[in-house]
Amino acid sequence: MSIQYKYRLEQDPLWAALPGDQQQYLLRVIPGLRPSVQYQRQLIIYAADLHMWGEPGLQALLEPVMADEQVLRMKGSQRTGRIMTLLGQQMEALRTREIDYSNFTPHRVMPKKHIFVDRDDSAATLMGRCPVAGEKTRCCNLLTLDAVRQCGYACSYCSIQSFYDEQQIFLYPDLGRRLRELDATLKSDRIYHIGTGQSSDSLMFGNQQGMLDDLLDFARDHPQVILELKSKSDRIEPLLDRKVPRNVLCTWSLNPQTVITKEEHLTASLDRRLSAARSAADHGILVGFHLHPIVRFLGWQEAYGTLIDRIQELFTPREIVMVSMGTLTYIKPVIRRLRQMGIKSKVLQIPLADASGKLSYPPEVKQELFSFAYRRFSESWRDQVFFYLCMEPPELWMPVLGRSYPDNDAFEADMKQTYMERIRE
Repeated sequence: MSIQYKYRLEQDPLWAALPGDQQQYLLRVIPGLRPSVQYQRQLIIYAADLHMWGEPGLQALLEPVMADEQVLRMKGSQRTGRIMTLLGQQMEALRTREIDYSNFTPHRVMPKKHIFVDRDDSAATLMGRCPVAGEKTRCCNLLTLDAVRQCGYACSYCSIQSFYDEQQIFLYPDLGRRLRELDATLKSDRIYHIGTGQSSDSLMFGNQQGMLDDLLDFARDHPQVILELKSKSDRIEPLLDRKVPRNVLCTWSLNPQTVITKEEHLTASLDRRLSAARSAADHGILVGFHLHPIVRFLGWQEAYGTLIDRIQELFTPREIVMVSMGTLTYIKPVIRRLRQMGIKSKVLQIPLADASGKLSYPPEVKQELFSFAYRRFSESWRDQVFFYLCMEPPELWMPVLGRSYPDNDAFEADMKQTYMERIRE
């Protein structure tokens, strides 16, 4: 092949993520195709995606296409264009079918080992707005408190890994001091909803550096703050040894065990998460659940239906303050990062449609997923628990939940009012 083609391939950011046999195949096949730079790039993306999804290599799709009778009668750019069109259709067919996890083996993930106590934390911003907040989707205007920066888990769909160095986890040496510095910014007559689970897991590090003590003191000193600790961990014991202020909520992200095993690496099992939530509720802590991300895989209705039934068997509606629903949604840098990591995962094997500037399932698929989950809950749960869609288009609210909000501020106000009513009971 020409030096020009070889140079363009090997300089592509995704090239190193391809296994050697796929690199060699592309080096062999491209001289005959003579694709444009754009088509070269697309072939590398296809090869990377197929490897990531655990599907047969690119040649399994490309060779039959190149042997197509119509393609064989074509020449030059017309032939190349037809090949790419047919190949794209096959890739789209793989995306639009329900994910099959039955014979899928994920990659082996090693725990992150480098935990640092940041001695020079003056430049780090402790509190900000939800990093994916925006006006195009209905957002609760959550404030985020980055008590830890980078997560110790390795969920294959997580965007945190694109914001921080993958192996470095930072804790504050004096979180209590940093929290006290926020006092001047918090007004006593305003309600604040603050979450610690956006830049890391809220519970997996326990009380290292006294962080849970500092957070509980902060909540106790600020009754106008709703402090949400969001987790995929089962490390509830440190909270059970302490008096937890009523304005502290413990929420768990839940998925069927299939998704946990295949995609939510190093996290607690579904049984352990539910057991931890049960222990928290027994301790008088208000609990919530995030059914997020809901993944459309073979058998998803039965799996999510069983999960929701278990929630209703283990808890009463009065113990649960909220249930949110969301699904796989990406910004383009996260998709690039996932591909470059070369991991085994099916989280990108979905039909990627525009979702208010991001990429996610098409609206009709989302409506099917969310409506199924919401309707699986009994009427008493739907009446007594605050259900919402997390970062989804406003147009989905009415067909799924039977209610909607004119803007984010109205959503935020209703959520805060509902939470505070439960806290004050």
